Amino acid sequence: MRALTEQAVRDSFVNCSRGEAKRLAVPRDLDVRPWDDLDFLGWRDPGAPDRSYLVAERDEGLVGVTLRLPSSRRGFLHRSMCSLCLTTHAGGDVSLMTARKAGAAGREGNSVGVYVCADLACSLYVRGKKALRSGSRLEETLTTDQQIARTVGNLSAFLAKLHA
Repeated sequence: MRALTEQAVRDSFVNCSRGEAKRLAVPRDLDVRPWDDLDFLGWRDPGAPDRSYLVAERDEGLVGVTLRLPSSRRGFLHRSMCSLCLTTHAGGDVSLMTARKAGAAGREGNSVGVYVCADLACSLYVRGKKALRSGSRLEETLTTDQQIARTVGNLSAFLAKLHA
């Protein structure tokens, strides 16, 4: 992924208003992110623990989405495997996050959910650049490049549902 500026991040959001995008907490460390190792930029809002954000490069340009953790995120909503990168976590480090759909469907309250690494560090787990707090990566016969392609494909499928 190419390095992003704060303005590019704010301009990318498709499932919130421009005012909401202007007010959201963009990471202050964009200049030191490991861009070559990221398939998408993902972060949790430190001031609002139920909010997360994800920005990905797509054919049509940058696509940013706001994500929410359900208020009842404890207990049964946790799974142990991320549906994007297929990393297995223990102790609730995978959470269901929902994104309001883009356009009229989103304004009507429709949303799409995805089980994802709670810290949104999928790219780093796949590449072995970040150690798991608990759990493990499955031993696979796929190469790292193939695992990266699968993660990007899973992310693309999720983002496509936001526009469906």
